[in-house]
Amino acid sequence: MTSIPIRRALLSMSDKTGIVDLGRALAARGVELVSTGGTAKALRDAGLSVRDISDLTGFPEMMDGRVKTLHPMVHGGLLAVRDDPEHAAAMTEHGIGAIDLVVVNLYPFEATVAKGAGRDEVIENIDIGGPSMVRSAAKNHAYVAIVTDPADYALVEGGETTLDQRRMLAAKAYAATAAYDSAIAQWFAFADQGESFPATLPLAFTRGDELRYGENPHQSAALYIPRGPAARGIAQAKQLQGKALSYNNYNDADAALELVSEFRDGPPTVVIVKHANPCGVASADTLIEAYRAAFACDTVSAFGGIVAVNRPLDGETARAISEIFTEVVAAPDADDEAKAVFAAKKNLRLLLTGELPDPARAGLAIKSIAGGLLVQSRDGGTLADLDLKVVTKRQPTERELADCRFAWTVAKHVKSNAIVYAKDGATAGVGAGQMNRLESARIAAWKARDAAEKAGWAEPRTIGSAVASDAFFPFADGLLAAVQAGATAVIQPGGSIRDDEVIAAADAAGLAMVFTGMRHFRH
Repeated sequence: MTSIPIRRALLSMSDKTGIVDLGRALAARGVELVSTGGTAKALRDAGLSVRDISDLTGFPEMMDGRVKTLHPMVHGGLLAVRDDPEHAAAMTEHGIGAIDLVVVNLYPFEATVAKGAGRDEVIENIDIGGPSMVRSAAKNHAYVAIVTDPADYALVEGGETTLDQRRMLAAKAYAATAAYDSAIAQWFAFADQGESFPATLPLAFTRGDELRYGENPHQSAALYIPRGPAARGIAQAKQLQGKALSYNNYNDADAALELVSEFRDGPPTVVIVKHANPCGVASADTLIEAYRAAFACDTVSAFGGIVAVNRPLDGETARAISEIFTEVVAAPDADDEAKAVFAAKKNLRLLLTGELPDPARAGLAIKSIAGGLLVQSRDGGTLADLDLKVVTKRQPTERELADCRFAWTVAKHVKSNAIVYAKDGATAGVGAGQMNRLESARIAAWKARDAAEKAGWAEPRTIGSAVASDAFFPFADGLLAAVQAGATAVIQPGGSIRDDEVIAAADAAGLAMVFTGMRHFRH
């Protein structure tokens, strides 16, 4: 069958938005309306004639509404193959009438969890009859239309459906029940049972934007957003202007936002990211000062980069950012002057994130590999979690310790092997993603010298800087490269079998060195 008229519709809604208009449209075409509880009342209050589900089944709704649609008179009417003689005979023998349309949305389980309801209320908001009707109708989509999304009401208001429409609606229906069951399974596993890695990982995501392409033009891509309580991150940011974000834009903007969020309770801070690595980070008394210091770290890489700030964006800072080509700017908010400045840059994307994410938040980090997924807890470790230990003869000065903390925070967000030099609340040089730590230290120092030459400084900012290493120095050579660059203090996790050798080298060079006991590999 291709086109089927709707003669009987079963409506059972938790969210009744739009249901009266749909009921009127169906009734105007002679469709018999069957409904349950509150939905029936809403339709009757609108002056529509409605048949109660209990009239159809011959049984009253019972057990606080838990049992009302789980009945052969309902599911027989949904599952019967209309042109199968045996099915037709069974319908006639038992007085089962066909149901041509089901419109359902399910109990608000996710909203109940999100509002912090107690366990009993959460359990009561697990829908049983609704998903059962959805699945029955979707299975028999050759004859029955199932609507689970109010956006699809218009498809059935005409009183008739095509097979292509019913196939599409069935696919959406099974996705809806799968996501619903996923939310319930997640709650049981993580919230109720306290599991970190359940035997089955139930995840559900809703597609956001389809992107122009993926990491490369020959790859396709889309943004998916986790269902459930509203998250806070780059995927939820409000884009104020500019062309659509690409896959790489999202990836880089996420890296910038995650790093600047480490400073959400600190002074005005600016992060500049290129290819998911920070190329300049600085904190200062004002946002414009922080931007200039971050930009000076690597003026070449900043071109075409991503800028994230931890304060509402002002006009002066916006003008400075606009002096070079910038792909994306992410900020908690922006004043009218800043918005006006960026409005003249039609290709620049301005993202307003609202409150910044909590860097210490819990959650899972998921990476796809061939044939599976690697899942781990997020790296939410912060300096507040650490008991810093000075391991050298010389104690760091107050300024050196502040620079160590700053460099360590940035290094957490640099691809391994990571080396970060910092001085006076700004990065001096960043070495990222090398196969050995020595090369990262040398590259970061070279970049600092290059920045000094471009800025006309007398010396690179690595002179008198603190240096952070995301993992321990396996040999003293990487540390000695930092000494040659002019660093006077070091912060690193420690834990190498050659720690004594590295400490001795630091002492011989007159360095102050701090161990964190926490590694921040980032691959």
